[in-house]
Amino acid sequence: MKRLYKNAQIASADSPKLPSADVLVEGDRIIGVAASISDASDAEVIDCTGRILLPALFDIHVHAREPGQEQKENIASCAEAAINGGVTGFIMMPNTTPAIDNAGVVRTVLESARRARIGSSIYTAGAITKGRKGEELAGIAAMKNAGAVLLTDDGFPVDNPQVLRRAMEYARDHDLPLASHCEVKELSGKGSMHEGSVSYSLGLPGIPSISEEICIARDIRLAEFTGTHLNIQHVSTARGMDTIWRAKQRGIRVTCEIAPHHLLFNHEDIGDFDTHYKMNPPLRTKEDNAALLEGLIAGKFDVIATDHAPHTPFEKNQDFASAPFGITGLETALVSLYDRFIAKGIFGWDIIVKHYSAQPRSLFKLPTVPVQEGGVAEFIVFNPNRTTTFTREFMKSKSLNTPFLDKQLQGQIERVIYRGEELLAR
Repeated sequence: MKRLYKNAQIASADSPKLPSADVLVEGDRIIGVAASISDASDAEVIDCTGRILLPALFDIHVHAREPGQEQKENIASCAEAAINGGVTGFIMMPNTTPAIDNAGVVRTVLESARRARIGSSIYTAGAITKGRKGEELAGIAAMKNAGAVLLTDDGFPVDNPQVLRRAMEYARDHDLPLASHCEVKELSGKGSMHEGSVSYSLGLPGIPSISEEICIARDIRLAEFTGTHLNIQHVSTARGMDTIWRAKQRGIRVTCEIAPHHLLFNHEDIGDFDTHYKMNPPLRTKEDNAALLEGLIAGKFDVIATDHAPHTPFEKNQDFASAPFGITGLETALVSLYDRFIAKGIFGWDIIVKHYSAQPRSLFKLPTVPVQEGGVAEFIVFNPNRTTTFTREFMKSKSLNTPFLDKQLQGQIERVIYRGEELLAR
């Protein structure tokens, strides 16, 4: 079957410009991209006037919660949420029950992803240490052979630097990136939000910026010593970002993520103890927001990653200090970034394509999906003139722990195409 997407504006990683073009798809391939395609009488025609056509997104930091926490999410519901947000590929984190810390569990979750038969490319990380306890290395070689593409104890730092050093050496030797959740637990203590004026006024224990920043510096130094590819997860402070940037300039193999919520929100949003704003690393300051945004535009960050972390209403409806950390993000990321930044002219579509589609795939040596003749047909049709309201009925995730619940934002994902198949058409 052929489909002709007429009069679209094509977004790419190379330029903020949006040239108009027709895109002809047959099977799973794009067989034509031109200013005007008229010789496709046998094709279904889809009018994309006023729409943006951009490569589908890829998220390297997703909590699918399977096995063991399926009341929050499972792989199938996570994939549906991803598609709803224009994400056609993602990497699952290993903080499940049991942890994804051996080849058997790696094979189990990948088989579950295959059985779900949801149109998306699903990968998994393996834990650095057994049970994510930070004490004994997990079976790294066996997990790599079973299909793991990343090592991380996400949610926990590896406190012991000697254990982390050995893990980095194994990761290097097996050509696996190692991702680090950076936190000094003794400094974070029982903190539940950023330590600052708002935590003081609310009477909540705080997590100081140095908890994250000291660990970032330590892990970079270990990566430099071992020659490992280190990815710093969900950077939340300007100083942490600058530490990573200086390391990059010295040639150290370090990459880093920015989560949409660390661009969009800050500790002042917590206001009335709203647990939808409780996450780790916590929301920092307006000054951090501004610096991180500037860093994203300047190329200091490699990828946008949501840290999609679903929790049940029962868990999130506890008091702020007791509620778990985490925010969902797969369904809200693209529309919220459009609403807040692209629609206001703060940055262009090239930032999204580069950091939330092309570079995340390249980081894991996966083929990118630019909208070009001969390429795979894996893209999104986005309507900037419509709105999206994130109601319970709209959301596909099992969990609804997002500040955007029942909020209306500018922009709508109208279609999601994965290898030529339309998975979503509104």
